[in-house]
Amino acid sequence: MSSGSTLFSDAMLLRQSEVDGVFDGELNEHWTIGPKVHGGAMLALCANAARTVHGDPNVQPVAVSGSFLWAPDPGPMQLVTSIRKRGRRIGVVDVELNQGDRTAVHAVVTLGEPEHVVPPLLSANPVTELMAPEPPADVAPIGPGHPMAGLVHLAEGCDVRPLVSTLEPTDGQPPMIQMWVRPRGMAPDVLFALMCGDVSAPVSFAVGRTGWAPTVQLTAYLRGLPADGWLRVVCTCMQIGQDWFDEDHTVVDCDGRIVVQTRQLAMVPGR
Repeated sequence: MSSGSTLFSDAMLLRQSEVDGVFDGELNEHWTIGPKVHGGAMLALCANAARTVHGDPNVQPVAVSGSFLWAPDPGPMQLVTSIRKRGRRIGVVDVELNQGDRTAVHAVVTLGEPEHVVPPLLSANPVTELMAPEPPADVAPIGPGHPMAGLVHLAEGCDVRPLVSTLEPTDGQPPMIQMWVRPRGMAPDVLFALMCGDVSAPVSFAVGRTGWAPTVQLTAYLRGLPADGWLRVVCTCMQIGQDWFDEDHTVVDCDGRIVVQTRQLAMVPGR
């Protein structure tokens, strides 16, 4: 495991420790927002540990609920798992992401088979009418010269193309942040899609609060396996309070299928 690699697949690597159900890994310095390790990347690591310890190749982390207890630094970490249920169709695994003697994330992961590639019985997919499968030519990637460069370090490992106009204050209208994302050097997989459920800038940008907005709780649903191509992300909310705000992500693949939905509770940045 090398913190020098920017590949998402390398950031997700785990090594079985000498203790059953415990995995060693690294919080990669490239998968950060400013100095803070990206919450979606940590949730994906917890999902990977649960899937690995469960051991059934047919199941995936269909629901991941994580509570964020403190913000760890890039560097070595451990994932401690405990299988709570191994049923015929559903498994449940508790995961703690620890650094040193502190738990940074406590997650409960539900494992099962996600939706197969068949038409849904009903869908209110909000993304396909709003966004094309690929970003328009005038939507720039986060990189040198981009207003978000120097903050969104995970752009070194994935191509992130936000529609900058959706990041601006909305004059009281509900925010609807839009961006296209895909990993570098690999096709999007389940873990990358889960990470994209936390990839947007905070919806607090809509009210001019652009500082660090720590996530307190994040729940992600894996609705299907992503196709090889761009992932479209729409980020919305119901209410930005004085102290707390909610934030929803809908992640849609290039075939127009909802692959991930998330909801989180976070703290409003100071002025």
